Amino acid sequence: MAFVKILKNTAYFKRFQVPKRRRRQGKTDFHARRKMVRQDKNKFNNRKYRLCVRFTNKRCICQIMYATLKGDIVVSAASSHELTAFGIPMGHKNYAAAYATGLLCARRALKKFGLDEKFKGKEEIDGEEYHVEDEENEQRPFKCILDVGLRRTVVGHRMWGALKGAVDGGLHVPHSAKNFPGFKAAEEKGAESEYDAEAHKDRIFGNHVKEYMEMLQEEDPTKYEAHFSKFISAGIDADKMEEMYTEAHEKIREDPNGEAAEKKDITQTRKGNKVTGSDGTEHIRSMKLTLKQRRVKVAAKIAAAQAKMMDDE
Repeated sequence: MAFVKILKNTAYFKRFQVPKRRRRQGKTDFHARRKMVRQDKNKFNNRKYRLCVRFTNKRCICQIMYATLKGDIVVSAASSHELTAFGIPMGHKNYAAAYATGLLCARRALKKFGLDEKFKGKEEIDGEEYHVEDEENEQRPFKCILDVGLRRTVVGHRMWGALKGAVDGGLHVPHSAKNFPGFKAAEEKGAESEYDAEAHKDRIFGNHVKEYMEMLQEEDPTKYEAHFSKFISAGIDADKMEEMYTEAHEKIREDPNGEAAEKKDITQTRKGNKVTGSDGTEHIRSMKLTLKQRRVKVAAKIAAAQAKMMDDE
């Protein structure tokens, strides 16, 4: 038999380091995180803000946060399901919703720091490249870097919609237009690349969804009713799409916090395991047994088992 070298010997396992929990779970790219979180030594304890953009199966989430030794502290957050209050009742994970969520998060952050009046951002949305730091202002703009997590940074991804919304909202996020929809890289060496701002504007206002709605409505009405049932129930057709997003952008700029939900004056009383509300609703919520009660319960079970054994004999 040939000699086989043992690679994972005792010395190997003595030096083995268990990866961080979120690396084991496949949730965090620590190589990228170290670069984003690392701060210069002469800026010790200064906050380095990140614009974190994440997508789930149902919504888009934008958060502005900074890292500390205890953990990340969230300064401002916005989720696309909150867009219902601003006039977008459905379609909370497309490009247009990502733009509106980024805009909402940016305006909330600036309002929190008292910068919403100084940095208005880009009020006319035309898809053109915009940098708030290029404008003349006495105060420097609020800066944060984009954190996309484990997502691939491909051209035209929804994450760039959230970035564009935050930038148009007045945040200083270092970026270029090379990943935006409508960008076309140079085919030959030395040639200039092209950026079609109109194509990006169409994405921001959901024109790609509008075109798909019109196509389905003509070719397959049954599929149209199934795919866009929430749009139909809300009374929104293809022609009202751009108007819906325009009004939502205006409402976000007027008041990013939105109207507070009304508090329900409902009191609840408990009697044993039954909880009764003042509105007449009843719920069963079992109470935790004490040690004495648990021992009595176990003793009763043992006694019942012994009695059954005696009967069988």
